Amino acid sequence: MTDIPNLPGWLDICVRSIAFLVALFLLTKWLGKKQIAQLSFFEYITGITIGSIAAEVSTGLESNFVHGFISLIVWTVIPFLISYISVKNKRLRNFIEGKATVFIKDGKVLEDNLKRERYTVDELLEQLRKKDVYKLADVEFAVLEPTGDLNVLLKREKQPLTPKDLLLKVAPEKETQTIIMDGKLLDEPLANSGFNRAWLQKELDKLGVSLENVFIGQVDSYGGLTVDLYDDKLSVPSPQEKPMLLANIKKCQADLESFALQTESKEAQAMYIKNAKRLEEIIDKAKHLLQG
Repeated sequence: MTDIPNLPGWLDICVRSIAFLVALFLLTKWLGKKQIAQLSFFEYITGITIGSIAAEVSTGLESNFVHGFISLIVWTVIPFLISYISVKNKRLRNFIEGKATVFIKDGKVLEDNLKRERYTVDELLEQLRKKDVYKLADVEFAVLEPTGDLNVLLKREKQPLTPKDLLLKVAPEKETQTIIMDGKLLDEPLANSGFNRAWLQKELDKLGVSLENVFIGQVDSYGGLTVDLYDDKLSVPSPQEKPMLLANIKKCQADLESFALQTESKEAQAMYIKNAKRLEEIIDKAKHLLQG
């Protein structure tokens, strides 16, 4: 039997809607995350059509329930097959998904490419501002991706400094773990961060807050705990261990330099100066980790 048996109108629509909600979820899950992220032109029209089919059949405008499911499956299988073939065929991939368009090259705006993509200068400037770029003169290269995103490469002198530029070696950054949510402790993220409940309780005591008063609590890869409280009027003091450690190291370095000036022994003076320089190197390398 192709149609749903005699049911009240409201119940018929409920059954159809639930059935197609589940079907759409499963089929979209099968197609992959790209269907809900950055869409190509083909994926865009496919998504609209699948949604329209599901809406029409679920509300009963299309009485044949099975025909609606067949249409839904056809519109799901076609993009899947095209996506599979596109992986192996670049020409088809370029036709279906489109190609990137260069808007700025060697610091110069390519006006013809802007016109071809029907982009105005105002729209280009808006996209640049979304990338935190406010001056065209700062851009070395900018390309409009097939998904509509604008990717930007700043000129070398405008790029932010990195530890590599300063010849500094830094420890690998690990994922920040959310260990408290809605006043409840999350044991698995706490274990993943390498800490335990005793450590957490000690840190909360330092901040003067209880677990029940914490809305969100996170720990970074360096063991720094930050919390957001339910009561927004309360302020939580910033951890001071790292800044104090940095201050103590700087004091030791200054003391060594002072000892070098005070001693009359050439051998002792050379030792103090040598170790003061070593501490200075340590401070330069660890400053970005211990500040704040």
